[in-house]
Amino acid sequence: MIGPLPHPVKASDIRLPVASLTALSTDDFPGRRAAVIHLQGCPLQCGYCEVSQMTTARRGEPGEWEAMRDFLEARRGGLDAVVFSGGEPTLHTDLPYALEQARRMGLAVGLHTAGPYPERLEHLLPWLDWVALDVKGRGRDFDRICGGRGIWQQHARSLSLLLEGDTPFECRTTVHWKDFALEDLERLAMTLADCGVRRYALQVARVERCRDPEYCLPVSGAPPREALEALVRRLTPHFARLELRG
Repeated sequence: MIGPLPHPVKASDIRLPVASLTALSTDDFPGRRAAVIHLQGCPLQCGYCEVSQMTTARRGEPGEWEAMRDFLEARRGGLDAVVFSGGEPTLHTDLPYALEQARRMGLAVGLHTAGPYPERLEHLLPWLDWVALDVKGRGRDFDRICGGRGIWQQHARSLSLLLEGDTPFECRTTVHWKDFALEDLERLAMTLADCGVRRYALQVARVERCRDPEYCLPVSGAPPREALEALVRRLTPHFARLELRG
């Protein structure tokens, strides 16, 4: 049984900066009809990011979460889950209270995170039914790709929490050939498989609206789609589920 949070909070007092809402998705929480709430703010600076307008942090205004809560209440029966995405949703200290209120509505709760705040993730896990963990790269390549320092170590702790816990999760990597060679991607996938990751998704980056304009340009020497598909076939036996998206 999930224990209570330290003190009760009214919906009108929860401060979450809402960047956008996807009213219905069947892709963001496996097997569920979910609303996706994108929260503003992210400490990472990935060049391929297509939602860079969400990266600037701000504090939520009164009523932003309350409006989302009212939307979810009104859609009971049409939804069975809500996913908190970003930006980086664990940036926000009021998130546990929103998760608790969503569960009280009878909704399954999912989270999309890159794992930069493992202590916060650990606190959230009792309220989560599913997690998608972004894996930017292997070891220090993670920091190179996301434009931060020491993030890969925090991410590794978040991955350990998921591997040691009971919350269903998948890892996912966005593939932009400016960041990866094919062999780098294979090493990353095998590292995750060796760690015990059972569900993994490779997502091909969309280059129309990248944060860094250089990521919108063709990459010299990028492997053809067929090479990526062949890699996925080689990797598939090492996972319970491996998907190529995009």
